[in-house]
Amino acid sequence: MLIPRTAIFVRRGDEYLLMKGAPTKRLWAGRYNGLGGHVERGEDVISAARRELLEEAGVTADLWLCGTVIVDTGDTGVLLFVVCGENAQGEIKASREGTAEWIQKEALVHLPVVEDLPILLGRIHQMKAGDRPFSARSFYEDEKLKMLFAE
Repeated sequence: MLIPRTAIFVRRGDEYLLMKGAPTKRLWAGRYNGLGGHVERGEDVISAARRELLEEAGVTADLWLCGTVIVDTGDTGVLLFVVCGENAQGEIKASREGTAEWIQKEALVHLPVVEDLPILLGRIHQMKAGDRPFSARSFYEDEKLKMLFAE
C-alpha cells in the first residue's frame, strides 16, 4: 500500500522555495524540505500541489510533474510525486508547517536539510517543463539512504 504525497520545488534561478519545518513538527522539525503534502481524495496530483503550495506558503506557480519516487517506509510506503515550478506569484507567508524561504541551492550544504533533499534537487535542477519525468525508489540499507533512479 502506498500513500500519495506531493513534494514541490519552485525555483527562481538558482534559488528554491523551501520550507523550514516548524519546531513543533513530529518529523523534520527545523530542517529544510520542499513544500507539499497528501493528495486528497478527488484531487489530481497537480491540483494537490497547487493547494499545498497556497496553504503552506501563500503563493502560486506554474507547476509540472518532474518525477515519482516510491519511498519504502516499511509496511506502508509513500508514492512521492515530485512537482517542479517556476514563476512564483504572491507574498510568502508562514504556516503551521513552518516558514517558506528562498534558499540558494549552494547554501544547502550549510543548512539542516532532510536527507533526500540534495539528491532530489541535484536531479531536478536542470529539468524544465516538458522533460520526461524520472522514476525512482528510496530505501535504507545499512542505515544509509539509497535512492535508485530507473534509466
